[in-house]
Order: sequence, then C-alpha cells, then structure tokens
Amino acid sequence: MWGGRNTMKELFGKLADGTEIHRWSLENGGTRLKVLSYGGIVQSLEIPDREGRYANVSLGFDTIEDYVAASPYFGALIGRYGNRIGAGRFTLDGTSYQLSVNDGENSLHGGAEGFDKRVWDIEPFEQGTDVGLRLQLTSADGEMGFPGTLTTKVTYTLTEDGDWRIDYEASTDRATVVNLTSHVYWNLAGESGGSVLGHELEIAGARYTPVDAGLIPVGEPAEVAGTPFDFRTPKTVGADLRAAHQQLLYAKGFDHNWVLDKGVTAEPEHVATLKDPASGRTLRIATTEPGLQFYSGNFLDGTLVGSGGTIHRQGDALCLETQHYPDSPNRPDFPSTVLRPDRIYRTTTIHSFGA
Repeated sequence: MWGGRNTMKELFGKLADGTEIHRWSLENGGTRLKVLSYGGIVQSLEIPDREGRYANVSLGFDTIEDYVAASPYFGALIGRYGNRIGAGRFTLDGTSYQLSVNDGENSLHGGAEGFDKRVWDIEPFEQGTDVGLRLQLTSADGEMGFPGTLTTKVTYTLTEDGDWRIDYEASTDRATVVNLTSHVYWNLAGESGGSVLGHELEIAGARYTPVDAGLIPVGEPAEVAGTPFDFRTPKTVGADLRAAHQQLLYAKGFDHNWVLDKGVTAEPEHVATLKDPASGRTLRIATTEPGLQFYSGNFLDGTLVGSGGTIHRQGDALCLETQHYPDSPNRPDFPSTVLRPDRIYRTTTIHSFGA
C-alpha cells in the first residue's frame, strides 16, 4: 500500500473474549506508521536512511497474543499516569487514594491494566495535507484506583513533512491526576539493528531527578554537569552507561527523568535529538512537557522475540518519553499533574525524522 498519502484498516487479531483488534496503516511525507486499537500501540514506524532504504525503527510484535502476554509497553499509549507513583498512593484535596500496584510497591504506567491494555476507539481523518487517527477512551471513576471519569482523546498525525505529531487531551468530572505519554522503543538502525549504545543523544536539560532503589524521585533535582547524565552536547548512549554511579546502579542504566530547561510551554519546543551515525537516521523531539524520561532498555532480557524475528537484549532500544515528572502527585514542588473538572488537559509532542 505504501506510496504517497494513505490510510488503511485491517483485522490484526482477536482478544480472548473475541474483541476484534484492528491495525491502521498510515503514510505521509515518507513516514509509514502502523497503529493498533489495542493500547493505541505503534506497532511499527518506518523511515528511510540516507540511501532511501526503509526500516522499522520501533520495537513491536507480530501478534496480539504477544502484546497481551509479554509486552514491556512496546509502542503503547500510557495512562492514566505515565511513570511511577510511590507506594501507589497519593492524597488530593484531603482524600487519600490507593492505586493498582504493579512495580514492586509502586504504581507504574497507570497500574496493572492501564491505557496500554485497553481497546481504543479509532477514527481516521484527512485535514489539508495531513493524515491521521483520532483515538478515544473513557476511563471510569475508580479504575485502577484513580478518581474521576476521565475522557481521553489522542490524535496521531502524519504531516506532509513526515513528522509524527501526538496531541493529548483529557477531561474529568472529578479532580484527578493525569500524565499521558507514548512508550515507543527506538532503534534508528532498525528493529533488528542490535545495540543502540552507539546512537548519539542530546537532551536540553541541565538537571535530572535522582531516584531511590525503587526509581522514585528523592530530594531536589540534581545538576547533570560532571555526571553520566550530561547529554547537553551530543554523546553516545553507551559513553557513560557503565560508569560507577549509584543512580545507574539503581536503574541498571538510564531510567530517569530529565528536567527540561524550557519547562512547560504553550507550544512544542525542541528538547532532544537522537542520531544513528551508521544509517544517518535522526529523530528530533519537540514537546510542551517539562520532563523527558530517558530509558536505555535496561530490562530487555533476551526473552522477547520482536516483529523482525530478533531476540531483544539489554540496550537494543531506548525510550524518550515526554511527560511530567514521576511521583508528582506526592511532590508539591514538582509541576502539577492535577486535572479538575473546569480544565482541559492538553499536551503535544512532535517527532521529526531525517537522514
């Protein structure tokens, strides 16, 4: 189907209860995107290298059964709360809430059945020179322990320049906390390209949030200067990955939130660049969000076989998740993630590709 500007829908598989899962294929501006109704998952994202050769630069699976059984959030939409909430608890307006706990004693990515495991309603659209998908999901009051009925709308857009834009929107009927993000695992050499430790990364953040052994932020944001966390000028992902630094020992690599220099902004601003020198492929990320979670694929353990037929091992991909900070509901000094009925949650992240 590839060539020009296209949108196509097909049956991808069925859940155990018979629910049909569809796959949407989009193309525009030279970027090819495949999205599942299950979890809003990006199953593949293909871009050309400097020679014009296409490769899927995101990790994924071939079957819905694999996603249900084993996926470490490959390509998924994450909610209600991306990242961790300490002890799965927070207090809002004097009321304490206990969330689903699924990461030791903590709540991770919305709990045991977060938005990544829900079936989204999807409608395609064309607007001017853009093509895209509108995804919608309603989360009931009390789901995974979160207060409020949350209506979430996420728009995936491919522009005529080949950018992949994500616009998040949510509303609630009761005060709650929200932190939505996308969990694509990137390997710009291609999903079967092996280690990303030779990729070059730049992050526009002079501080990061140190964590405890459970990867919950502790203390104040720390300066990256003089530490392995300094990506203010481009360096390879692996340059300092094995440095004897307590923060790297806690996370078995990088799995930390960078405090972006720009803070919260009304319009997306550039915050990170990833480059694979071998293929020439580049990814530039712009966002309205104040934080970027850089995860170096530390927990890929060789037990998962991806859609390219390759076993994925530690460091075979990385994530760059634009979001608010982890555990913000318990940290009044962090930018707030509280959403009230009289407000609309809106954030935008743009992924731009080149070679």
